[in-house]
Amino acid sequence: MRFFLLFSMVAIYSNAQVANDSIANTRYFEDQFYIGLSYNFILNPTEGSSQRNLSYGLQAGVIKDIPLNRSGTKAIGIGAGLALNSYYSNLVANLSDNVISYSIDDDITRSKLETHLLEFPLEFRWRNSTIDEYKFWRIYGGIKAAYIVGARSKFDSEEISEGFKNTDLAKFQYGLTLSFGYNTFNLHAYYALTELFNGDASVNGEVLQYKPLRIGLIFYIL
Repeated sequence: MRFFLLFSMVAIYSNAQVANDSIANTRYFEDQFYIGLSYNFILNPTEGSSQRNLSYGLQAGVIKDIPLNRSGTKAIGIGAGLALNSYYSNLVANLSDNVISYSIDDDITRSKLETHLLEFPLEFRWRNSTIDEYKFWRIYGGIKAAYIVGARSKFDSEEISEGFKNTDLAKFQYGLTLSFGYNTFNLHAYYALTELFNGDASVNGEVLQYKPLRIGLIFYIL
């Protein structure tokens, strides 16, 4: 009798282990790395200001994929990465006696504001993938926080070319993100909820309230 009970317990335990292993084996993780390229729009421009040239953005990082269901079609993504964003316009930044001032100049050759950021994306992820299927539809939406670790303003004219470290920007940035697509190529959008400048910067008496909108492609890599 004791032998029968012991045998039954071992059998039940073994079956439970097999079931747990089967469930564990169905869990899989997607999209551990990302690389993105975007065009940067400037929202809320001041009167007389306009974009010029190609305002571009680059981003790359790693994301921890955390499945929320057994099939893996729903997940949370938590990550960290680096980004470089440039904004070309007719807004010129000038540094004099450690004070930064701004003006609108349509005669310059080029004026650029460049930012370098640490980014921390948080995504809710839906995809129709399986453990064996690597081509699938995805929709990822969420929020991305970022910290500006460095920024530089530069302008070029026929006579001079000047550049300096710009400290007028709001260090902490965050906004909404959305990515959707199939397989390798995916459309990506970022809408800033914070202003680019710190609130003290102004031009012609008008406070700079620029907000970035980035639209481009993002590539997810296992």
